[in-house]
Amino acid sequence: MSAVLLVLLASCATQQERAERKAQRQEAVNEAVENRQWRIDVVSMNPMRYGARMVSPDFYLELRNDTLISYLPYLGQVHRAPMSSPSKNLNFEEPVLRYQQTRKKDRLHQIEIDTRTDEDVYHYWIDLYDSGEATIRVRSNYHDPISFDGNMNE
Repeated sequence: MSAVLLVLLASCATQQERAERKAQRQEAVNEAVENRQWRIDVVSMNPMRYGARMVSPDFYLELRNDTLISYLPYLGQVHRAPMSSPSKNLNFEEPVLRYQQTRKKDRLHQIEIDTRTDEDVYHYWIDLYDSGEATIRVRSNYHDPISFDGNMNE
């Protein structure tokens, strides 16, 4: 009888610990979005013309106040050759031209960011969940669209 009681108590403690970790994670995500200081580490990419692919853990998208740091892989067609070589594609650090953030469904932040490089104009849509999971969609004038899946780095 006491063994069953111990198992039940351990189970409750584990559920409580999970709930506390979930609440802490949600608070960290909300604070990062509010402060415009976050980094999403990318785990996979979804090119328009090719199948989904896992990527090395080196790739990320980071916002530091009014600066977007994009270090993302790119696989797709470029519809206009860059004036300078080699192409930056989605690897740059540029000021944010437009930033819009909304809270949806009490568990999701939707963020839109526009920026420009000397090659192209980029529009990023980021769905950032309270769990820290994220989806990044990128559209530009001269590159095929691409999306990424990742997790917010605390």
